[in-house]
Amino acid sequence: MKKRTHALPEVNFSDEGPLRHLHLGTEWIQGSMLMDAPTELFHEYIQRMMAWLLFVEPDTVPKRQAMQLGLGAGSLTKFCAKELRMKTVAIELNPQVLTACRGWFKLPADNTRMQVVLADAALEIQDAKWWGTVDALQVDLYDHEAAAPVLDSFPFYTHCKRLLTPEGCMTVNLFGRASSFARSVEKISAAFGADAVWAFKPTREGNTVVLAQRTPSRPKREVLDARAEIIQTRWGLPAAKWVRVFKPMLK
Repeated sequence: MKKRTHALPEVNFSDEGPLRHLHLGTEWIQGSMLMDAPTELFHEYIQRMMAWLLFVEPDTVPKRQAMQLGLGAGSLTKFCAKELRMKTVAIELNPQVLTACRGWFKLPADNTRMQVVLADAALEIQDAKWWGTVDALQVDLYDHEAAAPVLDSFPFYTHCKRLLTPEGCMTVNLFGRASSFARSVEKISAAFGADAVWAFKPTREGNTVVLAQRTPSRPKREVLDARAEIIQTRWGLPAAKWVRVFKPMLK
């Protein structure tokens, strides 16, 4: 994969009542924060990026590691580090995004639990030091036009799979049910295996979150329901609804 050398967009923000939105020089929202609850996950699709929690024992979560490819407004990074108390690494290409998150979106400075690596995710994830270390890989890589994922190839998803622990999961935000969605799922299925891929129904805004497991499994409905109840009680995520609108792609 060639290094991307295109000019990086300007970063700005807008406030809308209790919300602050991150923009990359356009009207498209790249992430949001509730100003009086900065670690809360506001958008439904961002909440669904946490669906990997359904596949692990809740008490093991603080012992695990999360990685975000694309920092956005820092929502997932803050939630994993501060609410789930996981070791958390975010890979971000644009230094302006990191500056914006620290200045406008209450992202803490790097510490023993959380760090941001300024790098091209396509190249950084090929560093062997990350292989087999990630339990929750969250991929949300869109440019300023938000038209299609910036990284969306079979080799890229193969590298993503290599990052994961045996129980690890990748969640990907795919915007819209356009033809690019089918192509993206085809590439993810080719890299992970069709039996490892799960998907939500699209949100009202048109975001579809797809999950791929390093090791395919089919937890029983009662197991998912029990975990969903714990997730909802412990971390305030609408996991009971997830179980109703989240299915394996291969029945």
